[in-house]
Amino acid sequence: MQERTLNMMDNVSVIFMFTLTGFNGTANHRVTLFALTLLCYGVIWLANMTIIVTICMDKSLHEPMYIFLCNLCINGLYGTTGFYPKLLSDLLSSTHVISYSGCLLQGFVVHSSVCADVTILALMAFDRYVALCQPLTYNSVMTKGRICVFLSIAWLVPIYLMLQGTIATSLARVCGSHIPRIYCINYFVNRLACTASLASAVIPGFNYTIYVLHFFSIVWSYIHLIKECIISSENRSKFMQTCLPHLFCLTILFVSMFFDLLYIRFGNNRISHHVGNFMSIEFLIIPPIFNPLIYGLKLTQIRKKITQFFIRKK
Repeated sequence: MQERTLNMMDNVSVIFMFTLTGFNGTANHRVTLFALTLLCYGVIWLANMTIIVTICMDKSLHEPMYIFLCNLCINGLYGTTGFYPKLLSDLLSSTHVISYSGCLLQGFVVHSSVCADVTILALMAFDRYVALCQPLTYNSVMTKGRICVFLSIAWLVPIYLMLQGTIATSLARVCGSHIPRIYCINYFVNRLACTASLASAVIPGFNYTIYVLHFFSIVWSYIHLIKECIISSENRSKFMQTCLPHLFCLTILFVSMFFDLLYIRFGNNRISHHVGNFMSIEFLIIPPIFNPLIYGLKLTQIRKKITQFFIRKK
C-alpha cells in the first residue's frame, strides 16, 4: 500500500502543463472578447507611451515627480505585457493551457508589477510630502543620486521578493493541473501542491507585511499633507494640482487589488463566473489605463507638452 502511494505521488508530481479553467463559458463570445481585449491593450500602450516619450524627450520634465510618473507608466507596460499577449492567444484558441514554467513566469511578472506599482506610488507620496511640507529642503533631499537609489529599490525589491515566492512555488510537488483563472498566480499553484510547505505560507506573509508598511507610509504622508493644506491656501492649490491625481491612482489601485483579493477568498462560491473573471483582472485593466490619463489630463506641464506636440504636428 505504501509503495502504491509513493508511485502515485511520483506520477502526479510530473506536470508540465496547466489548464486555465477561467475560460470556461467564453467560447461563444471569443471574437468580441478578443476585439475588446486588443483595444484595451492598444489604449494601454498608447496612453503610457505618450507619457513616457513626453517626459523623456522634454528636459524641463526631468524632475522627481515626473521621473516617478514615467517609471509608473513603464511598470504598467511591464505588468500588462505579462498578461495580455497570452490572453489574446487563448481567446483565439480552443484549448487554454499554459506550461509550468510559463505559469510561474506569468505569476512572477504580474506579482512584481503590482508590488512595484505600490512602491512607486509610495515614493510619489513621499516626494509630495517633502515638496509641500519641507520645501526648503526639497532640493537637498530629492537629489539625482537619491532618486536613482529610490527607483532601484522600487524595481529590485519587488523582483527579489517575488523571485523568492516563485522559487518556493517551483519546488513544491504538484498534484493537480487546473487553475480556476484566466491567468496564473502563485496562490493557485500553491493550492495544487501535494503537501503544504512552510515557505509557501511564510514568504507571502512576509511580502504582505512589507506592502502593508508601504500603505501606512502613504497614509502618514497624506496626514501631513492634509495638515499642511489646512494651514496654507497656496499648498492647498498645489495639493489639488499634484496630489489629487496621485490620490485617484492610489484609490484605483487599492480598490482593484481589494476586488481581486475578494475574488480569491469568495469567488468560487458566491460570485458568478464572468463577474469573478472581471474582478480578477480589474487591476490589469483600470490602473494601466487611468494612471496615464489622470496624470496627463490633470498635470498642467504634461498636458501642455502633449498639446504642443500635436499642434506642431498638425
